[in-house]
Amino acid sequence: MQATKSAKDPGKQRKRLFNAPAHKRHKLMSAHLAPELVKSHGARTLPVRKGDTVRIMRGDHEGFEGKVSTVDLKNYRIFLEGLTREKVDGTVIFVSVHPSKVLIKSLNLSDKWRKRTIERKKALQKKEEPVVKKPEVEAGKPEAKAAKLVKEKAKPARVEAKPAEAGAQPFEAKAETVAKVKEVKAVEKKVKAVVAPAKKVEEKAEIPVTVEVERKPAKKTLEAAKKTAETKPIAATTKKKESPKEQKPAEEPKPPAKEKVVEKKPKAPAKKTATRKEPAKSKVEKEGGA
Repeated sequence: MQATKSAKDPGKQRKRLFNAPAHKRHKLMSAHLAPELVKSHGARTLPVRKGDTVRIMRGDHEGFEGKVSTVDLKNYRIFLEGLTREKVDGTVIFVSVHPSKVLIKSLNLSDKWRKRTIERKKALQKKEEPVVKKPEVEAGKPEAKAAKLVKEKAKPARVEAKPAEAGAQPFEAKAETVAKVKEVKAVEKKVKAVVAPAKKVEEKAEIPVTVEVERKPAKKTLEAAKKTAETKPIAATTKKKESPKEQKPAEEPKPPAKEKVVEKKPKAPAKKTATRKEPAKSKVEKEGGA
């Protein structure tokens, strides 16, 4: 059978799960083994079978232990002995459990095919585990000495001060280095002598103290001000009087303007024009004229 590629689409995954053949369904029904069984059989997981004792690790029935009574490959569920519930109508039914929630405590090894799978897994585990042997180091061999030298080189070297031997001459510094050191120290002293007072001045300047004091005028100053006010010429404060020549003659007041009285004349009565009446013509005159 051709190997199928893994699908990331959840729809494809569900389709493969529900339409999987029996041999793939059997693998999907596997559960973890207890740590004691892992050591003894050399396998971490095995498919759950009828007759295995199992412990529920999570869910509503956590901690329940019992034998597997039936295995439902179609719905991927197992049923345990004693794990039941009562329906509303009073009937008792088994509760289904998914194999991923279960830990196998003991295996049913009555099937020879199952024994073969366990033996095969043991052999595979032994091949996978690499055997690491520690090298036996012997002091007499040159290889051991070389290994020790390599280790010593890798470690950082520690320098320990040895005491001066008797008769050994003390270390004498050169005259040039001594002179340079003296020059440097002299320069440092000069810099300190210049910098120290400057710092003090800066510290004083950084914190200026401003005190506002209300000063009252002294008695002497008040008396002096009074005297100066008295000695000032009055002409300066008053305006100069104008001379009689410069004085302009006062304008005589004009008499008030007389109001014009307009007399209203009475209107003359309208003249009646006399209209002359023509004498009435006689009948004879009318006829003659006709």
